[in-house]
Amino acid sequence: MKIINFAEHNSLVCQYMMELRDEAIQKDMMRFRTNIKRIGNIAAYEISRTLNYKKIATTTCLGTAQSNVIDETVVLATILRAGLPLHQGLHEFFDHAENAFVSAYRKYVSENDFRIHIEYIAAPRIDDKTLVICDPMLATGSSMDLAYEALLTKGHPSKIHLVSVIASRQAIDYLRNKFPEDTTLWVAAIDDAINEHKYIVPGLGDAGDLAYGEKTD
Repeated sequence: MKIINFAEHNSLVCQYMMELRDEAIQKDMMRFRTNIKRIGNIAAYEISRTLNYKKIATTTCLGTAQSNVIDETVVLATILRAGLPLHQGLHEFFDHAENAFVSAYRKYVSENDFRIHIEYIAAPRIDDKTLVICDPMLATGSSMDLAYEALLTKGHPSKIHLVSVIASRQAIDYLRNKFPEDTTLWVAAIDDAINEHKYIVPGLGDAGDLAYGEKTD
Protein backbone atom coordinates (compact mmCIF):
# COMPACT_ATOMS: atom_id res chain seq x y z
CA MET A 1 0.00 0.00 0.00
CA LYS A 2 1.25 3.44 -0.93
CA ILE A 3 0.85 6.06 1.82
CA ILE A 4 0.50 9.77 0.94
CA ASN A 5 0.75 11.71 4.22
CA PHE A 6 -0.10 15.38 3.65
CA ALA A 7 1.47 16.27 7.03
CA GLU A 8 4.93 15.55 5.61
CA HIS A 9 4.80 18.84 3.69
CA ASN A 10 3.61 22.29 4.72
CA SER A 11 0.29 23.22 3.14
CA LEU A 12 -3.17 24.50 4.07
CA VAL A 13 -3.93 20.98 5.29
CA CYS A 14 -1.72 21.68 8.31
CA GLN A 15 -3.84 24.72 9.20
CA TYR A 16 -7.08 22.75 8.80
CA MET A 17 -5.71 19.93 10.95
CA MET A 18 -4.76 22.32 13.75
CA GLU A 19 -8.30 23.69 13.81
CA LEU A 20 -9.83 20.21 13.71
CA ARG A 21 -7.75 19.11 16.69
CA ASP A 22 -8.10 22.27 18.81
CA GLU A 23 -10.70 21.50 21.48
CA ALA A 24 -11.96 25.08 21.47
CA ILE A 25 -12.18 25.62 17.70
CA GLN A 26 -13.67 22.18 17.03
CA LYS A 27 -16.77 23.08 19.07
CA ASP A 28 -17.91 25.11 16.08
CA MET A 29 -19.61 22.25 14.20
CA MET A 30 -19.92 24.16 10.95
CA ARG A 31 -16.21 25.00 10.93
CA PHE A 32 -15.37 21.40 11.84
CA ARG A 33 -17.39 20.05 8.91
CA THR A 34 -15.96 22.69 6.58
CA ASN A 35 -12.36 21.83 7.45
CA ILE A 36 -12.97 18.14 6.82
CA LYS A 37 -14.67 19.01 3.53
CA ARG A 38 -11.63 21.11 2.54
CA ILE A 39 -9.34 18.15 3.15
CA GLY A 40 -11.66 16.13 0.90
CA ASN A 41 -11.29 18.82 -1.78
CA ILE A 42 -7.51 18.64 -1.62
CA ALA A 43 -7.48 14.83 -1.61
CA ALA A 44 -9.77 14.80 -4.65
CA TYR A 45 -7.46 17.12 -6.55
CA GLU A 46 -4.40 15.00 -5.72
CA ILE A 47 -6.19 11.78 -6.66
CA SER A 48 -7.28 13.35 -9.96
CA ARG A 49 -3.62 13.73 -10.92
CA THR A 50 -3.20 9.93 -10.84
CA LEU A 51 -6.11 9.07 -13.15
CA ASN A 52 -6.22 8.33 -16.86
CA TYR A 53 -7.31 11.09 -19.24
CA LYS A 54 -8.40 11.34 -22.86
CA LYS A 55 -8.47 14.25 -25.30
CA ILE A 56 -11.76 15.59 -26.59
CA ALA A 57 -12.60 18.45 -28.92
CA THR A 58 -14.41 21.34 -27.25
CA THR A 59 -16.27 23.86 -29.39
CA THR A 60 -15.95 27.48 -28.30
CA CYS A 61 -17.58 30.59 -29.77
CA LEU A 62 -14.35 31.20 -31.73
CA GLY A 63 -13.14 27.76 -32.67
CA THR A 64 -12.19 24.34 -31.31
CA ALA A 65 -9.96 23.54 -28.35
CA GLN A 66 -8.47 20.24 -27.26
CA SER A 67 -9.35 19.33 -23.68
CA ASN A 68 -8.21 16.55 -21.36
CA VAL A 69 -11.01 14.84 -19.42
CA ILE A 70 -10.99 11.93 -16.98
CA ASP A 71 -11.25 8.59 -18.78
CA GLU A 72 -12.29 6.49 -15.77
CA THR A 73 -15.49 5.94 -13.85
CA VAL A 74 -14.99 7.02 -10.24
CA VAL A 75 -17.12 5.68 -7.39
CA LEU A 76 -17.00 7.62 -4.11
CA ALA A 77 -17.82 5.39 -1.14
CA THR A 78 -18.55 6.78 2.31
CA ILE A 79 -18.83 5.25 5.76
CA LEU A 80 -21.80 6.85 7.52
CA ARG A 81 -22.17 9.19 9.36
CA ALA A 82 -18.77 10.65 10.13
CA GLY A 83 -17.64 10.28 6.52
CA LEU A 84 -20.26 12.64 5.08
CA PRO A 85 -18.25 15.92 5.20
CA LEU A 86 -15.22 14.19 3.69
CA HIS A 87 -17.44 12.66 1.01
CA GLN A 88 -18.91 16.08 0.25
CA GLY A 89 -15.43 17.50 -0.26
CA LEU A 90 -14.51 14.70 -2.65
CA HIS A 91 -17.83 14.96 -4.49
CA GLU A 92 -17.49 18.72 -5.02
CA PHE A 93 -14.44 18.01 -7.19
CA PHE A 94 -15.50 14.64 -8.65
CA ASP A 95 -18.95 15.99 -9.44
CA HIS A 96 -19.62 13.33 -12.11
CA ALA A 97 -18.70 10.44 -9.82
CA GLU A 98 -21.02 7.62 -8.84
CA ASN A 99 -21.65 7.23 -5.11
CA ALA A 100 -21.89 4.45 -2.53
CA PHE A 101 -22.81 4.54 1.15
CA VAL A 102 -22.10 2.02 3.91
CA SER A 103 -23.23 2.27 7.52
CA ALA A 104 -20.70 0.94 10.02
CA TYR A 105 -20.83 1.40 13.76
CA ARG A 106 -19.25 0.15 16.96
CA LYS A 107 -21.48 -2.21 18.97
CA TYR A 108 -19.96 -2.51 22.43
CA VAL A 109 -20.05 -5.84 24.27
CA SER A 110 -18.18 -4.33 27.24
CA GLU A 111 -16.67 -0.97 28.12
CA ASN A 112 -13.55 -1.50 26.05
CA ASP A 113 -14.63 -4.27 23.66
CA PHE A 114 -16.73 -3.78 20.55
CA ARG A 115 -17.55 -5.28 17.18
CA ILE A 116 -17.99 -3.33 13.95
CA HIS A 117 -21.43 -3.89 12.45
CA ILE A 118 -22.43 -3.21 8.86
CA GLU A 119 -26.17 -2.64 8.54
CA TYR A 120 -26.71 -0.82 5.26
CA ILE A 121 -25.12 -0.53 1.83
CA ALA A 122 -26.31 1.41 -1.21
CA ALA A 123 -23.91 1.22 -4.14
CA PRO A 124 -23.71 0.89 -7.91
CA ARG A 125 -21.74 -1.86 -9.58
CA ILE A 126 -18.04 -1.15 -9.09
CA ASP A 127 -16.51 -3.61 -11.57
CA ASP A 128 -13.49 -2.11 -13.36
CA LYS A 129 -14.09 1.31 -11.80
CA THR A 130 -11.89 3.49 -9.59
CA LEU A 131 -13.12 3.12 -6.01
CA VAL A 132 -12.46 5.88 -3.48
CA ILE A 133 -13.44 4.97 0.10
CA CYS A 134 -13.41 7.73 2.70
CA ASP A 135 -13.53 7.50 6.49
CA PRO A 136 -12.16 10.42 8.54
CA MET A 137 -10.76 8.38 11.44
CA LEU A 138 -8.84 5.13 10.94
CA ALA A 139 -8.27 3.92 14.49
CA THR A 140 -8.08 0.13 14.09
CA GLY A 141 -8.90 -0.04 10.37
CA SER A 142 -11.77 -2.49 10.97
CA SER A 143 -14.52 -0.20 9.69
CA MET A 144 -12.66 0.49 6.45
CA ASP A 145 -11.93 -3.21 5.98
CA LEU A 146 -15.54 -4.31 6.56
CA ALA A 147 -16.88 -1.52 4.33
CA TYR A 148 -14.56 -2.72 1.58
CA GLU A 149 -15.75 -6.30 2.00
CA ALA A 150 -19.36 -5.08 1.76
CA LEU A 151 -18.57 -3.11 -1.39
CA LEU A 152 -16.98 -6.17 -3.01
CA THR A 153 -20.49 -7.67 -3.16
CA LYS A 154 -21.03 -5.06 -5.91
CA GLY A 155 -18.03 -6.13 -7.99
CA HIS A 156 -14.28 -5.68 -8.11
CA PRO A 157 -12.73 -2.26 -8.80
CA SER A 158 -9.73 -1.68 -11.02
CA LYS A 159 -8.12 0.80 -8.59
CA ILE A 160 -8.62 1.65 -4.92
CA HIS A 161 -7.94 4.89 -3.08
CA LEU A 162 -8.56 5.35 0.65
CA VAL A 163 -9.01 8.85 2.09
CA SER A 164 -8.79 9.72 5.78
CA VAL A 165 -8.18 12.69 8.04
CA ILE A 166 -6.22 10.87 10.76
CA ALA A 167 -4.95 7.29 10.76
CA SER A 168 -3.15 5.41 13.52
CA ARG A 169 -0.04 3.44 12.66
CA GLN A 170 -1.85 0.33 13.90
CA ALA A 171 -4.66 0.90 11.39
CA ILE A 172 -2.20 1.40 8.54
CA ASP A 173 -0.40 -1.85 9.39
CA TYR A 174 -3.76 -3.65 9.56
CA LEU A 175 -4.99 -2.29 6.22
CA ARG A 176 -1.74 -3.17 4.45
CA ASN A 177 -2.72 -6.82 4.95
CA LYS A 178 -6.35 -6.34 3.88
CA PHE A 179 -6.17 -4.30 0.68
CA PRO A 180 -4.46 -4.97 -2.65
CA GLU A 181 -0.82 -3.93 -2.80
CA ASP A 182 -1.47 -1.13 -5.31
CA THR A 183 -4.01 0.61 -3.04
CA THR A 184 -3.17 4.23 -2.13
CA LEU A 185 -4.03 5.80 1.22
CA TRP A 186 -4.32 9.61 1.29
CA VAL A 187 -4.23 10.91 4.86
CA ALA A 188 -3.89 14.34 6.45
CA ALA A 189 -2.05 13.10 9.57
CA ILE A 190 -0.73 9.88 11.09
CA ASP A 191 -0.78 9.47 14.87
CA ASP A 192 1.27 6.91 16.77
CA ALA A 193 -1.20 5.41 19.25
CA ILE A 194 -4.73 4.38 20.12
CA ASN A 195 -6.01 4.19 23.70
CA GLU A 196 -7.88 1.43 25.54
CA HIS A 197 -11.15 2.67 24.02
CA LYS A 198 -9.63 2.38 20.52
CA TYR A 199 -9.58 6.14 19.95
CA ILE A 200 -6.64 7.72 18.17
CA VAL A 201 -4.21 9.63 20.42
CA PRO A 202 -3.77 12.59 20.22
CA GLY A 203 -6.44 12.39 17.51
CA LEU A 204 -9.31 14.83 17.76
CA GLY A 205 -12.16 12.93 19.43
CA ASP A 206 -15.31 11.48 17.84
CA ALA A 207 -15.53 12.98 14.34
CA GLY A 208 -19.20 12.05 13.93
CA ASP A 209 -20.23 13.73 17.19
CA LEU A 210 -18.13 16.81 16.47
CA ALA A 211 -19.65 17.15 13.00
CA TYR A 212 -23.28 16.41 13.81
CA GLY A 213 -23.77 16.38 17.58
CA GLU A 214 -23.67 13.65 20.21
CA LYS A 215 -25.72 10.51 19.74
CA THR A 216 -27.42 8.27 22.31
CA ASP A 217 -26.87 4.52 22.58
